[in-house]
Amino acid sequence: MEILVDTPIWVDYFRGSDSSSSMDSLIDENLLITNDIILAELVPYLKIKKQEKVIELLYEVKRIPLKINWPEIVEYQVKCLRSGANGVGIPDLIIAQNAKKNNCKVYSIDKHFRLLNQVLKVKLYR
Repeated sequence: MEILVDTPIWVDYFRGSDSSSSMDSLIDENLLITNDIILAELVPYLKIKKQEKVIELLYEVKRIPLKINWPEIVEYQVKCLRSGANGVGIPDLIIAQNAKKNNCKVYSIDKHFRLLNQVLKVKLYR
């Protein structure tokens, strides 16, 4: 199963942090995927840091298309609010929707995805 890697994992990986230690094996197994939201969060900072080679490599990662179903995003937000999962942002809801639609797992250290796993049954990579 492919793994949609969330922005904080990429940032940790670039910094050499322990929380992203399994990234090397995911890269070797060619299981990583990304989307335009994640790239939009990563690439500007990398451009400022003049990390052109890293940007090129990120754009080589398989990218799954975003087909946002806004009424479904609204329903996701309602479910989150009803369950007490307050503060989940729209970008995280879109990433969750994208992962569900493409039957992949999300690799994240963001607490919102643990909540989305409970409320929306988003599959997580652990």
